[in-house]
Amino acid sequence: MDSSAYKRQVAGVFDDSAARYDRMGVEFFTPMGRRLVELAAPAAGERVLDVGCGRGASLFPAAELVGPRGHALGIDLAPAMVEEVGKEIAARGLSQVEARVMDAENPELPAGAFDVLLGGYSIIFLPDAPGALSRYTEFLADGGRIAFTSPVFRAGTFPFLPPEFTPLIPSSLLEHLPAEWRPEALVRRFNSWLEDAADLTATLERAGYREVRVLDEPVRMTAESPERWVEWSHTQGMRLLWQNLPAPQRDDLRERLIEGLDRLRGGSGPVVIEVPVRFVTARVARG
Repeated sequence: MDSSAYKRQVAGVFDDSAARYDRMGVEFFTPMGRRLVELAAPAAGERVLDVGCGRGASLFPAAELVGPRGHALGIDLAPAMVEEVGKEIAARGLSQVEARVMDAENPELPAGAFDVLLGGYSIIFLPDAPGALSRYTEFLADGGRIAFTSPVFRAGTFPFLPPEFTPLIPSSLLEHLPAEWRPEALVRRFNSWLEDAADLTATLERAGYREVRVLDEPVRMTAESPERWVEWSHTQGMRLLWQNLPAPQRDDLRERLIEGLDRLRGGSGPVVIEVPVRFVTARVARG
């Protein structure tokens, strides 16, 4: 993988969708971010780093807990995301929060500067995530904690989406994705260390962590309607698929998803799906 090209691609996707990201009538990242912060449990006065902060789903709940005596820094590769977070910080009048454009794989930050490091659906997508996890130990104070989320990867299911979506997305469509996002590449890159909790634990221990805990817990995704979910999917990682599909296949997939989600909700009202999420917590192995 050309990591520079990959990062430009990812930054571009989220720059394009920053204004609408997590603001489309679908609840998922916000409740997942709150739960991640609950498990990380930052205390009043502590210093928090949120890696790949997006629109602040974890950053703002963490800032509330650390209070004005603490500090919460969100970093993201997409300048437009950081700009949106900056607007929210100003609107809320939060002096203890800031956001910066920064490469989360190699952030330029002082050693021992944080007590808690968060990563909501972000760390695992770095080109060398295990290497980044190892480097993050440098930024954590003695006894510092890390907490991050990941999809629950299972062989034979469509990656990154709940199992309900696997029959709705024909595998032939995935051939239109860039090579590094096709199923075989994703299995090598993600399932190889994230599918089995024991492999994930071993990776973190090699990276310099202890007290590793892996918790698989559903997060409720709620969409106002099937159409809203499809619109929302254009603002997050699935945007890569939409962008690369020829128009006829794009239209066909839209109809398949709307019909499938309509069946899932079983009538009128919102679409509600319990999404399996893996929550990982650990403590740096010193102090």
